[in-house]
Amino acid sequence: MSHRIVLPRLMEVGAGASQQIVSVLHNLGCKRPLIVTDRMMVELGYVSRISETLAQADIPSDCFADTLPEPTAASIRAGVDMVRQGDYDSIIALGGGSPIDSAKAIGILGKFGGEMRDYRFPRDVSEAGLPLIAIPTTAGTGSEATRFTIITDETSDEKMLCAGLGFMPVAALIDYELTLSLPPRVTADTGIDALTHAMEAYVSRKASLYSDAQALQAMRLLAPNLRAAYHEPGNHAAREAMMLGATLAGIAFSNASVALVHGMSRPIGAFFHVPHGLSNAMLLPAITEFSIPAAPERYADCARAMGVAGENDSIETANSKLLVELRAINKELQVPGPEQFGIQRDHFFELRETMARQALASGSPGNNPRVPTEVEIIDLYEIVWNQE
Repeated sequence: MSHRIVLPRLMEVGAGASQQIVSVLHNLGCKRPLIVTDRMMVELGYVSRISETLAQADIPSDCFADTLPEPTAASIRAGVDMVRQGDYDSIIALGGGSPIDSAKAIGILGKFGGEMRDYRFPRDVSEAGLPLIAIPTTAGTGSEATRFTIITDETSDEKMLCAGLGFMPVAALIDYELTLSLPPRVTADTGIDALTHAMEAYVSRKASLYSDAQALQAMRLLAPNLRAAYHEPGNHAAREAMMLGATLAGIAFSNASVALVHGMSRPIGAFFHVPHGLSNAMLLPAITEFSIPAAPERYADCARAMGVAGENDSIETANSKLLVELRAINKELQVPGPEQFGIQRDHFFELRETMARQALASGSPGNNPRVPTEVEIIDLYEIVWNQE
């Protein structure tokens, strides 16, 4: 059985990679980019740094900086209008997963029109939108190397998974120096998000030898460096390992898909506005414990790759150590539970059935080693609420 591997056409990796933007545009034959980002990137001076570099090379650019932390169909509409009314031949996505996801959607809608819901899963979006160059500023989503985007339908509070070759960036500039200014909370949430990507890609029913290699190496980079990046923001070695690990995890799940954690995470984000990485972190220990019986060898491999179990540990011992580690990470990185985040218990329990249906409809739970029923997902939401 063969597996299709999808990657950006060009990747620059390492310190200063973002400053290669002019060379990348020239290689792609692009001369008029639109920068898609958020207000924080403007305030931090990252946008001016990119635009000034472009101006020195006589490359004119404009900026759309109104993306939201959890992008909605409405939030990207102005960006879509800019593309449709302008003469841009490319998009530069600068920021975390949300600006990059927004840019992916803007590139497709700006070229082909329609509404975001027209492109949601199970549609396979193979059409090529405007060429997208992704410059990530967090070590988390891996969106710079994935064929997915997540956009919320604000009319139904549904996080729509959109997938296909059309959402894959043509280039990714992976510059860990852009993450040195990240605050601890963002570092934690995006880092656990990346670790979740690697684990879910490895245990996914769609995994392959190729995605396994990327996922295992991602875990080897992420797990030993997550705490250091959280406690020591200026630790270059830890930041570099986290950045590369996040990208490798993105490549892994882009080619193997994510599973139950992500399926259950999206409704929590949509209904309660929990940042995506944080909702993954809330879920990861409980969902891993639920899933281990269906793939104990695979989860034991995860524990060994993360460095929390030894080669001589039994499968049972390795998995026990894995669960201890996942809970310890959440405690040390101060991951709140749903109640500590501020979600009202009655509202959460009232929406459990709707969230379970939306999770199943996303398709991600079907990739899980242990495929849950709707009732089991409802019960898992309760377990997540009650866990310490």
